[in-house]
Amino acid sequence: MEVREGIGSRYVSVTGAYVREPVLTFAQFSNNLRRMRNRTFLMILAAALPALAELQTGPPLPYHVVRDWAQLPAGWNFGEVSAVDVDRSDNVWVFNRGPHPVIEFDKSGKMLQAWPEVPVKTPHGLRLDADGNVWTVDVDAHRVMKWTPSGRLLMMIGGVGGAAGNNDSKDGFNRPANLTFAPNGDLFVADGYVNSRVIRFNKDGEYITHWGHKGTADAEFDLVHDVALDGQGRVYVADRSNKRVQIFDQNGKFLGKWTDVGSPFGLYYVRSENALYMCDGVNDRIVKLNLDGQVLGVLSSYGKVPGKLDIAHYLAVDSTGAIYVAEIKNWRVQKFAK
Repeated sequence: MEVREGIGSRYVSVTGAYVREPVLTFAQFSNNLRRMRNRTFLMILAAALPALAELQTGPPLPYHVVRDWAQLPAGWNFGEVSAVDVDRSDNVWVFNRGPHPVIEFDKSGKMLQAWPEVPVKTPHGLRLDADGNVWTVDVDAHRVMKWTPSGRLLMMIGGVGGAAGNNDSKDGFNRPANLTFAPNGDLFVADGYVNSRVIRFNKDGEYITHWGHKGTADAEFDLVHDVALDGQGRVYVADRSNKRVQIFDQNGKFLGKWTDVGSPFGLYYVRSENALYMCDGVNDRIVKLNLDGQVLGVLSSYGKVPGKLDIAHYLAVDSTGAIYVAEIKNWRVQKFAK
């Protein structure tokens, strides 16, 4: 074989006839490498697209804000309002980080009571059970506490001295967020900011099971911020930092997920509508969803004035359909009525 070199090519002869064979220059090699990198990036992006689902929206919900709804005594103010719920009489319970952490109002906004002594470190979640007992979640003391409506402590679940538990603890939490109840009184705790799980107890506060750990795969969590049950007993988990709602049975079997509804901070199931209401804390809106994960309507947007939202944290819906929203940065609870 005889080889002759030329500019940008070489000529190879095996049988006496020369055949032109191109030579790959450095510039050509660099261009080829760049094209390979671009193709690789596009392949990775295409694989990730299902996880980057387009945010669903919907028609405006037919509500208006009730201005100056909460009637606090002269000189009183809320702190950061972390949670809100309604009882069987449509009275409204507000959990906040001001000097009066637990305050009860009637539906017109008249203050009914404020507990004089609430030994909590940092208020976070609050829910009322079927018997009218008030349950609070203290995120920094790692505690879930059960109270009578007059403020008498009935039960405390958590570590001694406010010690944190780990992701496998049966009677401890690490920065828990909120809770909800099954019809039989079982409670499901969203645990939480450090632990990454849902933990289930019976009505007597005895451990039953838990599921989840840190991650992005199905049945993994990154900031379990709330939990709700629908009429069929399915468990909806606000997987906040993963920006999705995951759905399970009550023993932790994964059933599905919604990845295009926003960033779920608070969840609230309304049996009469068979619908789920959600605080989308990143997009500063309230979202109404059917149980297939379709957006039925949206309410509000970012702002500081009445009717607008700045970190909608948790919410509740009363028997008339009125929506109450607890806001962290605006230091208020707002009522939206039809």
